[in-house]
Amino acid sequence: MRTNRNLLWAGLLPVMLLIGCGSNKEKEEEEKKDDESVSMMGAAGAMKEMASQMEDMQKNGPVETVNFRTLKELLPADADGLPRKEATGEKNGAMGFTISTATGKYENGDGSERIELSIVDGGGSPMMMGLAAWSMIDVDKETEHGYEKTTKMGDNKAYEKYDSADKNGELNVLVNKRFVITAKGRGVSMDKIKAALDDIDLDKLADMK
Repeated sequence: MRTNRNLLWAGLLPVMLLIGCGSNKEKEEEEKKDDESVSMMGAAGAMKEMASQMEDMQKNGPVETVNFRTLKELLPADADGLPRKEATGEKNGAMGFTISTATGKYENGDGSERIELSIVDGGGSPMMMGLAAWSMIDVDKETEHGYEKTTKMGDNKAYEKYDSADKNGELNVLVNKRFVITAKGRGVSMDKIKAALDDIDLDKLADMK
């Protein structure tokens, strides 16, 4: 029971951090109180969702993850025109659960444009709570130079953020409650980041067992 509680809090921590990020210290006291109330409500909802997922994991037990070599085959040869420079994969495990990861790195000739694509199969393990904490909350924020928000890609929950000043951003998608696909870009537009992630066949990934 203590182990499960620790896993629950480990998954909740990034959710609370995500909810609380971007707070403005110059806001009036009333606004701070309102923000805290909203954050607590969001954290409570996330806690309930995590508890539900933990029960499902206990009932179903560990799920064998897809071999990282198979995941590597889904990495495109280029990311919206940027050639692939490296492709790696690995498998790690703890407490009977395993995670398989495949990563591709792409860049232009002078390295001014870079994109990294990763595919993670957590097999529905408790560790997925930390990897996709954003999937259990709703975010919609905007600043002078960027934004972050939760959204949808087809039927899949997604999270994206972008800084237009630095031209840095990332897009994350949760598929079938076990696969997390991430596209991170530097020196590129968000449209290019999205186009790179679109090169991964999400339907084929969702069908993998």
